[in-house]
Amino acid sequence: MASIKIILRNKSNAQGEHALALQIIKDRKTSIMHTGHHVLKKDWDEVNQRVRKSHPNSARLNNLLAKKLAEANDKLLELETNSKDGSARTIQKAVKGTKEGTFFKQAEIYLSNLEKEGKFNRLSNDKPKVNRLREFLGGDVNFSELDTETLKRFKAWLKGSKKVTERTAVNYFVVIRSIFNQAIAANVADRKHYPFGKGKIVIKFPDSAKLGLNMDEIKALEEVQLKAADNHARNLWLLSFYMAGMRVSDVLRLRWSDIHDGRMHYSMGKNDKSGSLKIPEKALQLLEQYRRDSVLVFPDLEIVENLSDKYSVQHRIKSRLHNINNRLEAVALKAGITKPLTMHIARHSFAQIASDKVPVQILQKLYRHSSITTTIGYQSNFTTKHTDDALDSVLAF
Repeated sequence: MASIKIILRNKSNAQGEHALALQIIKDRKTSIMHTGHHVLKKDWDEVNQRVRKSHPNSARLNNLLAKKLAEANDKLLELETNSKDGSARTIQKAVKGTKEGTFFKQAEIYLSNLEKEGKFNRLSNDKPKVNRLREFLGGDVNFSELDTETLKRFKAWLKGSKKVTERTAVNYFVVIRSIFNQAIAANVADRKHYPFGKGKIVIKFPDSAKLGLNMDEIKALEEVQLKAADNHARNLWLLSFYMAGMRVSDVLRLRWSDIHDGRMHYSMGKNDKSGSLKIPEKALQLLEQYRRDSVLVFPDLEIVENLSDKYSVQHRIKSRLHNINNRLEAVALKAGITKPLTMHIARHSFAQIASDKVPVQILQKLYRHSSITTTIGYQSNFTTKHTDDALDSVLAF
């Protein structure tokens, strides 16, 4: 059983004052957590664990000590109720709230971990969101202050003052939720302050239209005459389409060693899932345009000195993607395509054309989705034949 009480430390400072601290004892192991306050020995009542009235701020200090003692006991009860480790050090870590227990202290750790893990895309997307929340709040806050009402006001501010869309606002909540979960796992935030879930903030992305090119538009894209840079952008798009909507990050990372026996073997950068696909004849002809003495199939990442440096590679991919999408915009005009044309549209285009031709179980394998539910949900954006036929059947008179 754990014992938690307020003590006066033996060692005094230069003013002769002693530190007030929480002493946590569990299984004969002791952990000390300082309150940040000091008093003279004559002003401390050891028996009642209270600051004597002889101290000018006795009432305020006693209220503070009572609050800290209550927090420590609450954390102990929560740990024991949830059958978690209730060691003295764990209890201490759970109740500390100054060093790492504020939201933006945890946000710094969260962003630092993304950088260490080489997750440049997420870091570049999430860091501005953290900064925008800091701008709204005006400084650091405890997790208890980020309640449901505060987050609702933040969302309203984002949509009103910053003109963000509903989907973008939800993405802000995803980042905030990740930082909350990290803090709870580290026992520096209390789960009772968690603002997400039923009856609180529910994270639900709004439906968005997913538009792909049809077969005639893809033929126009294949046949249009283009010069060097535009042709390269078109080739990258077509290879992505030919290879079942291969993500641009995977396209740019392709190595010649990934290609053998007429198949492309690679691990998806998004989830590290490995697999191989037969390379269609059109894709083989396209790849031959880039045959040269190089490790990489495409030249876009050759400027990166160390291809094992995930952070540098993702930074370069993001830079190149911006340039490629700008090129594709010009390509669309030359090909007479009025729909938006970006690298991601290649994935939508494959899904749209495959929707009524390929069983969903096969599409799951092509997309490398872990769950067929994900595939069904994604393909539902493009499967329109049944609804089209139903509409025609009603109006056929």
